[in-house]
Amino acid sequence: GAARSNGSGGSSAASAAARSVGDGELYEAHDYRAVELDKSNVLMVGPTGCGKTLLAQTLARQVGVPYASVDATCLTQAGYVGEDVESILHKLLVAANYDVRAAERGIVYIDEVDKIARKAENVSITRDVSGEGVQQALLKMLEGTVVNVPEKGGRKNPRGDFIAIDTSNIMFILGGAFHGLEEIVAARIRASPSFGGHRHQDDFWRELRRKNETMLAHAVVSDFVRFGMIPELMGRLPVHVALAPLSVEQLVEVLVRPRNALIRQYSAQLALNGARLEVSDSALRWIATRAARSDSGARGLRRITESLLLDAMYELPSSVQRISAAVSAPAFEVVVDAPAETELAFEEQGAYVEIRRAASDTANDAQTSGERDDVDGDDDAVEDELAEEASGM
Repeated sequence: GAARSNGSGGSSAASAAARSVGDGELYEAHDYRAVELDKSNVLMVGPTGCGKTLLAQTLARQVGVPYASVDATCLTQAGYVGEDVESILHKLLVAANYDVRAAERGIVYIDEVDKIARKAENVSITRDVSGEGVQQALLKMLEGTVVNVPEKGGRKNPRGDFIAIDTSNIMFILGGAFHGLEEIVAARIRASPSFGGHRHQDDFWRELRRKNETMLAHAVVSDFVRFGMIPELMGRLPVHVALAPLSVEQLVEVLVRPRNALIRQYSAQLALNGARLEVSDSALRWIATRAARSDSGARGLRRITESLLLDAMYELPSSVQRISAAVSAPAFEVVVDAPAETELAFEEQGAYVEIRRAASDTANDAQTSGERDDVDGDDDAVEDELAEEASGM
C-alpha cells in the first residue's frame, strides 16, 4: 500500500513537473522554444589592479560581440552638467559600427560604480545628481527597455535624430573597488551569532585564511545598501563576483607572458637606443613583491619598473652616440638583477640595474682592431719592398 501510494505520488509529481504555466497556456517542460531567457547582469567587486576591466574585455572578445567601457564618475542625472546615461549606449553603438542589432547583443562595462554611491545612508533632502541620481537613471536601462539614443551623441536635443536601442539583451557588467565594504561585512559577521555558519568567530577567520578569500566574497545586498547603493539597483545585479588581489606569481606572469607585457615594452624601448634588456627571475619577483605590497595590483608594476630603468634610459642615448652607427647588433646590455628571495639583501638592497657593453660588441671591436693591425702590417711590407727597389736602382 505504501509502495502504491508512493508510486502514485511520484507519478503525480512527475506529471506536475512536466508542465509549466505561462501566459495562461500549458507548455511541455521539454519545449524550450517557448521559454524566453533573461539576461543576468554582473557586479564585480575587487581591489584596484586585479583585472576587472580585462575580464570584461576578454569576455566580449571571446563571445565576439561589441564592447563598450565607460566610467561612472562622469555620469550625472538628466538635466545636469555631465554625461547622460544614454551616452553609454552611444559608445556601444559606435563600437558596433552603428549596427543596432549587433549593439543590442553587446556587453557594457561600467567602471568605478562604487563612486556613484550616495553620500549618506539616510535619504537626503538635496538631490545627489552624481550619486543616487545616476543609480536611479540606470534602473530601467539595466532591466531592459527601449532607449532613444542621440544619433550624434551628447545631450538629448528634442529636434535631433534618435536611434532606438532595446537593452533587454545587452549584458551590463558593473565593477568597483568598494573601499570600506570589507569593514561593513566584518561588522555584520561579528554581530551575527552564527559567524558566517561557524560556531566560533576564530573558526570563521581561520577558514577565510585557508581558502585565501577576502571579506568581499561574503558581502550581501544589505552590505551594499549600507555602503550607499540603492536596493533597486542591487536587485538588478543578480550575479556578484568577488575578485582577490593578484598574488606575486600572477604578477610575475603579468610582467612577462602577455603579448604586450611590460618587460617586452621596455625591451622594445631600449632596443631603439641600441641596448638589450635582461631581467633575472629574482628581479622579477622583487618587482612583483613590491607591487603586491603597495596595494596597487598590476598597475603598480609600471611605476616600480619605471623607477628602476629611469636612469638607464636617460644615460643610454648619450652612450650610444659614442658608438659607430654602422654596428647593427646591440651595443649595450641593461641588466636588472636582485638578490635571491631567501637572502636578507632581497629586502634591504632590492633590485639594481647595470649598463654593460654587449659581449658581441666587444668581440666586434677586437675583430676590427685585429683587422686594422693586419692592414697596417701589409702597408709596412709594401713600403719596405718599395724602399728596396729604390735602393737597387
